[in-house]
Amino acid sequence: MAKVEIYTWSRCPFCIRAKALLKEKGVEFTEYCIDGDETARAQMAKRANGRRSLPQIFINDRHVGGCDDLHELEDRGELDSWLQASIDN
Repeated sequence: MAKVEIYTWSRCPFCIRAKALLKEKGVEFTEYCIDGDETARAQMAKRANGRRSLPQIFINDRHVGGCDDLHELEDRGELDSWLQASIDN
């Protein structure tokens, strides 16, 4: 089972859309809701190669990017293989 993490703001429509796709696929994920927490946002940006937009998504500590990036992976048929890999791979 892949380790999926997503940094969000509670009312962000892109965050909601990204989580909906993960839920639709039956994926369990850890959500870090960082509403207004600049320290947490800075930590996220450090992991996300400087990207500060939300959401930021990681699968097995590999940076996916945001909502559009997640949906692009799905549209190309690559998301399932990312999700099937375990953290040990």
